[in-house]
Amino acid sequence: MTKEEIRIIVEDRFLDVVEEILEPSFEKVRLILEDSSFVDIRVSRKVKNRFDFHWERRHVDGTIYRYDNFPDTKFKKLTTYPYHFHDKNEGAAKSSPFRLKLPYAFIDFMEFVRRKTK
Repeated sequence: MTKEEIRIIVEDRFLDVVEEILEPSFEKVRLILEDSSFVDIRVSRKVKNRFDFHWERRHVDGTIYRYDNFPDTKFKKLTTYPYHFHDKNEGAAKSSPFRLKLPYAFIDFMEFVRRKTK
């Protein structure tokens, strides 16, 4: 999934929660949300289907949400390993509640963001 594909998905489906789309670095897209929180999206150019979506809300309510598939061995017991979801904090993770493949994983994550912000 490229930056352009991310932009197309956001502009087509998520402008009700996204106020601005930024590209702060070569590898990252940042979505500024209507509640002043943001989602960082990184998709590896080297490893096929490797990604992380990080929703930063610590300045809003002290939480973060992140869906990624980095093969962190401390989460090896999860049924969807290496796919895992950090629900409200970074220290703990649970099995993925989202689809595993791009772009569906991104769409599911953004639908989660929408449900939480509305």
